[in-house]
Amino acid sequence: MRMVLLTALGVGGSTVVGALLGFMFRKIPHKWNDIILSFAAGVMLCAAITGLIFPAVEQTGLRGIWQVVLGVLAGAAFLNLMDRLVPHLHHLSGLDREAHAHNGSADKVLLFVLAIAIHNLPEGMAAGVSFGGADTGRALSVALGIMAQNIPEGMVVISPMLLAGISRPRTLLIAMFTGLIEVVGTLIGYAAGTASALVLPFLLAFAGGTMLYVICDEMIPETHSHGFERPASYALLVGFLLMLVLSVAMG
Repeated sequence: MRMVLLTALGVGGSTVVGALLGFMFRKIPHKWNDIILSFAAGVMLCAAITGLIFPAVEQTGLRGIWQVVLGVLAGAAFLNLMDRLVPHLHHLSGLDREAHAHNGSADKVLLFVLAIAIHNLPEGMAAGVSFGGADTGRALSVALGIMAQNIPEGMVVISPMLLAGISRPRTLLIAMFTGLIEVVGTLIGYAAGTASALVLPFLLAFAGGTMLYVICDEMIPETHSHGFERPASYALLVGFLLMLVLSVAMG
């Protein structure tokens, strides 16, 4: 349990670390913004596959592979449902590509924070669920992958909030709140993953599905829409391969 608590603090704290770095580099050019986020997407992609989905497959085998398939689809469907039902805004300083019927006249900053929360809670749950299995090395690699993704993500969300006129103290509080969400998500995921070994493969796959959804629906479209698709693609590959090496080393 001590390892889980330390991991929860690390996962949540990495978002704050990224935010502090974001204060130092307020004006990140779009090119580097896309490269940084693509690198994070690559890390996240590898962590989802090698640390969550593959372990689920190993536990079920071919006979129970349907649990993994259902888990991945359920994870993606869950985030898609949250994306539709929870009021939020993807881009604080620009037009949102998606229409969200429940946004109404809610505060713009609150909508942006809710967008981060929708993604941070499942990420924290993914880190917690991975500790439900017997392989601590894989669990730590998932947690490290999420932490490595949180730092650049924390960096790039600071600039839009500052440009929108939000004060630096309030921006830092928002970053700390989103980090706290990941801490809570990690503890929830751990509790669910250790409750019953029978549903662990489904939960691992579910967590992997939520991460895959974020990558496909948010991160890749965002990093490939400003004319820097080629460096963004290479950054994703570098992030994926670096996480792959880390996963093997810790396995």
